[in-house]
Amino acid sequence: QQSGRLAGAMPPAAVEPPPARPQLPAPADPVRPATPPGRADGGYAAPAQAQPPQLPPARLMQPGAAQPAPVPPQPPQPHAGVPGSPMTAGPGGGAASWAQQVHQLAQPEPQANQPVVPWKPPVADPFLQAAQAQASARPAGLGRRLTARLVDTVLLGGAVAGLAVPLLPGVTGHIQDKIDAAKLSGKTVTVYLLDGTTAGFLGIVLGAFLVLGLLYEALPTAKWGRTLGKKLCGVQVRGIESYEPPTFGQAARRWLVYGVLGLLAVGVVNVAWCLFDRPWRQCWHDKAARTFVAQG
Repeated sequence: QQSGRLAGAMPPAAVEPPPARPQLPAPADPVRPATPPGRADGGYAAPAQAQPPQLPPARLMQPGAAQPAPVPPQPPQPHAGVPGSPMTAGPGGGAASWAQQVHQLAQPEPQANQPVVPWKPPVADPFLQAAQAQASARPAGLGRRLTARLVDTVLLGGAVAGLAVPLLPGVTGHIQDKIDAAKLSGKTVTVYLLDGTTAGFLGIVLGAFLVLGLLYEALPTAKWGRTLGKKLCGVQVRGIESYEPPTFGQAARRWLVYGVLGLLAVGVVNVAWCLFDRPWRQCWHDKAARTFVAQG
């Protein structure tokens, strides 16, 4: 009892509570992911913790070895396709990228103090048109050529006849006198029509034919490429190489060959040769002068 009293008489000792433990965050649910903020269910996602930058592993340097020089920082390279990229990367590089070209086209052109030039409709160069028309010349039709030759022959023949007619009475009178003298002789006498007098008359007529032909045929052909008959029928004489009117030498040679062959019996064959000649449809006088008769 005494011990009980002593125990009951002693005051109860104060008992200290145990230290509080720090509360750790609850681990994330391995099945249900964290809900980002702003969702309808009101969940909250813990922000991602920043990871410390990973440094490259240090290389062990041997004692006495030279340390490598520090690499200077490189400026950031623009990516292809960004408007600031001047060149295109890849195998087809070296040119402005598609985005750069679009960006440049979208930029308004600087309008300086430039005078406003009124718009004029394009006009073809007349010299170029003439050269193209000249180079596209083709041989003329046979009907046009034949009509032009007939007109020239009539005009030239009329000019020659105008010089020969005044001399004709003297020639015919000379021949008649020879015939009368043969009849009065009472003998059989052969009278030759061609003698010194008649030969002189014939020479005058042939000379007039050739000279007037040079004036009527060669000069206009060398200057304009056509005579009066060719102008009326719409044909023109041109050189094969130059497609231009022939020179005076070519025109004179052309006329002389035509005139001499016309006085002979082969003049018709010369004119008809163009029916079979290809591709320029040349007569013999055209082949001698290297010309052809073009339309236009």
